Amino acid sequence: MKLHRRTLRLAGREHTVIGLRPGTAVRFSTNLFHGTWHVLSDRHGARLLGRLLWGLAYQSRPGTLVVIDREFVTPTPFDADPGDPIVLVPAWETPFTGRAARDLKARLPLTGAPDGTVRWRTHGLDAALADEDAWWARHPGAWGWDRGRVRRTNGMVVLGPDSPTEARNWGVVAARLDPHNGHGMDYEYLGRWDHAQDGEIQVFRHFHRMVSVARRARADVLRRTDGPVEPDELRPLVWARSEEIEQRGP
Repeated sequence: MKLHRRTLRLAGREHTVIGLRPGTAVRFSTNLFHGTWHVLSDRHGARLLGRLLWGLAYQSRPGTLVVIDREFVTPTPFDADPGDPIVLVPAWETPFTGRAARDLKARLPLTGAPDGTVRWRTHGLDAALADEDAWWARHPGAWGWDRGRVRRTNGMVVLGPDSPTEARNWGVVAARLDPHNGHGMDYEYLGRWDHAQDGEIQVFRHFHRMVSVARRARADVLRRTDGPVEPDELRPLVWARSEEIEQRGP
C-alpha cells in the first residue's frame, strides 16, 4: 500500500505525517455515543484501518503520525453530523500534545505535493487474520489491554496504541470486522475499558447508503421553516425523516 509522506513542524518539532493518497476509495466518519468515540466505516474501511494500525507497529519513528484527512471523512450515517479527521499516533514514541494537535488541525486539509511516497508494510497481518486462534494464543494478554487511548482533541479523533504489540492487536480486531451478517453491522472496542473516553470501531454493510440517506434527511429537515438548529432537537427529526426515506422513498 502506497501512502504519502509529509514533513510538518508541529509544536516546534518536525513530524513525519503519513496520509492516504488522493482518490483512495474509502470513507470514514466519527461520532460520540454513550461516552465512546466511534470510528465508522464499511468492511473495506475497517480492513484499511487495520493495515494502517498494523504497519504503524513496524514503520513508525519518533514523530510519526498517520492522518485520515477530511477528503476521506463523511458526515455520520445516523444524522449527518460532521465527522472528524482521524489521527493514528504511536503513543510509545510520539508525544501528541495539545499544541501539536492544534498545529496539525490548522494545517488540515493537507494540500499540495507531498514530500515523498512510502510503501506501508503489513507483512504478517494476513497470516494473523487467517489463523486468529494462533495469533491470540501467542498474545494471551491481548484482550486485557488497558493502556492505549482513543480520544478527541482539537476536532480530531485520535487513536493512540501504547505499544507496537497493541498497534498490531488493534490492527487485527479492525481488519477482521465483517458486517455481512444478520445484523448488517459489526464492531470492536479499543482503548481503556474503564475510561470515559474509550473507543470503538463500528462498520456497516450499507455504510455509504446510510450516509446518503442521512444527508438527504438532514437537508429536508433543515429546509423546513420551523426546522430546529439545536443538535438535540435536530437529530430525532433527521432520524424520523431517514426512516421515512428508507420505507417510502423520496
